[in-house]
Amino acid sequence: MSVLVYHNPQCSKSRCALDFLKEMNQSFEVIEYMKNPITVEELTMLIQCLGISPVDLLRKNEQVYKDHYKGKLLSDNEWIAAMIEFPKLIERPIVVMNGKAVIARPTERINELF
Repeated sequence: MSVLVYHNPQCSKSRCALDFLKEMNQSFEVIEYMKNPITVEELTMLIQCLGISPVDLLRKNEQVYKDHYKGKLLSDNEWIAAMIEFPKLIERPIVVMNGKAVIARPTERINELF
């Protein structure tokens, strides 16, 4: 069972997800998407695994959202492009296993993958 965690070390919820997996003795791979930007294809795959639309993955309290996107109606591809340009807009942490994914808010949502 391969577990991927899309992680931002600056985020306390993201750090909690890593701790939660460690407590479960679950091995996992960390992807720091702020350091190593994800591709359009990768983000599209994550959205499909989450079973949501791109707009549902946005962090709407981020200043960049408020400054550039608040109140705008964009297509799915345009929202994906915005998240690629400004990865801070991507909700986190995202935990992926066996083709399924959850946004681990709250952290216990990780249990849905097991």
